[in-house]
Amino acid sequence: MPRLILLLSSALLALGLSPIRPAAAAVLPYQDPTLPVATRVNDLLSRMSLDEKIGQMTQAERASVTNAQITQFRLGSILSGGGSAPSPNNATSWANMYDGFQNAALATPLAIPMIYGVDAVHGHNNVSGATIFPHNIGLGATRDPALVQNIGRAVAEEVSGTGIDWDFAPCLCVARNDRWGRTYESFGEKPELATQMATIITGLQGTTLGGAASVMATAKHYVGDGGTTNGTDQGDTQLSEADLRAIHLPPFQEAVRRGVGSVMISYSSWNGAKMHGNQYLITTVLKGELGFSGFVVSDWNGIDQLPGDFASDVRTSINAGIDMVMVPTNWQTFISTLRSEVQAGRVTTARIDDANRRILTKKFELGLFEHPLTDRSYTGTVGSAAHRTVARQAVRESQVLLKNAGNVLPLATANSKIFVAGKSADNVGNQSGGWTISWQGASGSVPGGTSILQGIRNTVAASTTVTYNATGAGIDSSYRAAIAVVGETPYAEGAGDRPSGMGLDTTDLNTISTLRASGVPVIVVLVSGRPLDIASQLPNWNALLAAWLPGTEGQGVADVLFGIYPPTGKLPMTWMSSASQQPINDGDGKTPLFAYGFGLAYGTTQPPTSLVQAEAFAAQSGTQLETTTDTGGGQNVGWIAPGDWLSYDVDFGSATPVSVTTRVASGTTATGTIQYRLDSTTGTVIASVSMSSTGGWQSWQSKTTTLSGAATGSHRLYLTFTGTAGNDFTNINWFQLNH
Repeated sequence: MPRLILLLSSALLALGLSPIRPAAAAVLPYQDPTLPVATRVNDLLSRMSLDEKIGQMTQAERASVTNAQITQFRLGSILSGGGSAPSPNNATSWANMYDGFQNAALATPLAIPMIYGVDAVHGHNNVSGATIFPHNIGLGATRDPALVQNIGRAVAEEVSGTGIDWDFAPCLCVARNDRWGRTYESFGEKPELATQMATIITGLQGTTLGGAASVMATAKHYVGDGGTTNGTDQGDTQLSEADLRAIHLPPFQEAVRRGVGSVMISYSSWNGAKMHGNQYLITTVLKGELGFSGFVVSDWNGIDQLPGDFASDVRTSINAGIDMVMVPTNWQTFISTLRSEVQAGRVTTARIDDANRRILTKKFELGLFEHPLTDRSYTGTVGSAAHRTVARQAVRESQVLLKNAGNVLPLATANSKIFVAGKSADNVGNQSGGWTISWQGASGSVPGGTSILQGIRNTVAASTTVTYNATGAGIDSSYRAAIAVVGETPYAEGAGDRPSGMGLDTTDLNTISTLRASGVPVIVVLVSGRPLDIASQLPNWNALLAAWLPGTEGQGVADVLFGIYPPTGKLPMTWMSSASQQPINDGDGKTPLFAYGFGLAYGTTQPPTSLVQAEAFAAQSGTQLETTTDTGGGQNVGWIAPGDWLSYDVDFGSATPVSVTTRVASGTTATGTIQYRLDSTTGTVIASVSMSSTGGWQSWQSKTTTLSGAATGSHRLYLTFTGTAGNDFTNINWFQLNH
């Protein structure tokens, strides 16, 4: 199609009018939408120069390229990095920016449209005013693939309304270590859960590419990024091939089955070899064995992490099977380097043609050649009430009730008095997390968002008083309940890694302590991108609700707190008893605080409190309290000698626990036995724990012992101590009954 006609057609499209169609004889085969896509691709390839082909394989960041450069270098793709947006940051500005870039691409001799990519990972999160959905970890808790597909559809509409045609989502990583800063981008710790939630691909793309508001999805990050040693971002996944295939590959198999348009390569390594250069996994397994027919894109400057100079990085990555390279600022050097590598014969023209065939196929399938500019009929859907309703439902379904002692929840909406505290109660930025407006996210307001506090105020009747103070100051015993909304502040990859310390910060602990001192029942709402180390504090809380990172619709959290919607979420991750257990996953033999899949409902019998702090005894003989350096701090019971005892009032529930875990520390000469007895110091022994040195009086270990006797219902449980007379032999921080 002649360039003038193309430009006029583009202008008409922008006005919502039909484009100019040249006479049939003037239409080249690749411009004819009635021909098969493969025929059009082959025809276009036959007309392309090497420079045009290399341009198609190049992706530059919007702030590092001009319209004139797009035309000059025949660039095939543009992206926005996290937080990279036009000014003002609104849907219309995005659409105008996109159309400007696209018109520059259409001004090239062959008028090949560019494709624009963004990280819309929980909504169109770069765009101010967009609907922000729960991060994937919360969606995994819903166990609702149909809802997740609906979310994908809503995101596709908002993305389409800004012109964008390519989403760098979903993340199909299987997070196996909660220390990893991208844990919240994972649907959960099991491959089957991420596989089930791959419905979001169908939501984004439609059943096939090219329909109304069809946005190309990206399965990322291929492969194994959630399994790195120590949970280190961009680290090394040290696994056998059999385990890599069993744990990390299945979600990508499902993505391919669903026709995902692109796959993004992981920064991480597999057994020391960077994924960006792994020809076996990219070409042999993904493209060959799995039959992936879309195109492979690198991550942001991902090829730079390969060993060797830049020429080697380019050569290795392209030969490994990467089709489009994300080179945000260094894209001109990439173009000249790849040209030199092809001219020198180190990258074959066949490999270049294969990459282009894959890229062009998706552009044709998306309908970019026929409809290259923004469909403005969807621009008004950005942040729409309909999409916020979907997000609110996702928030409701993602809430996981972990504790509800005395059935303090749900709260009454009328004739009550409620105190709300915590740094995240009135902070939509905190509840949205990373990848929200900016890359790392930020505390504070988010346009169009409803905080959890506002959701609570929206829910209660006029007869209920809601008092808010972030620190808890001003609470007294007149309140029916206190809600502490605490947890993590926003972070994204890298900055979110937690090599040490996975508990609440001092601000949160002090806030909860202030609330507890009032004697009012304390309900903790935990806003976080992963399970946190809260085992030592949990016995002091009346209720615990895992809210994850719910996004802009905090009303959904309030809906569950007040029973407008029942808690139905189930844990997508195994919840650690202590950070020292990381990595902890279902079936690994470690005793969790809460098992994978756990989640309470209202109106059911509350299981007994599983973890008991040693210092919370009903009575004792011969022991003393002391400050502990164990995780979570507080006090332990020490100076325990044979003949001493501790007692606790425990409800074993309707089923006998299977084991008990005791948190102990002992000196170098310590020997003895801890016996768990029912109802008296001479009662039935249900468990015996043999003690020996742990290496020091504050060197803590968890010892798990199978129960040898039955116990149901309520009992006074005695811990008695036997051993050599006169010899202090252990300290105890807590014990946990495991059902």
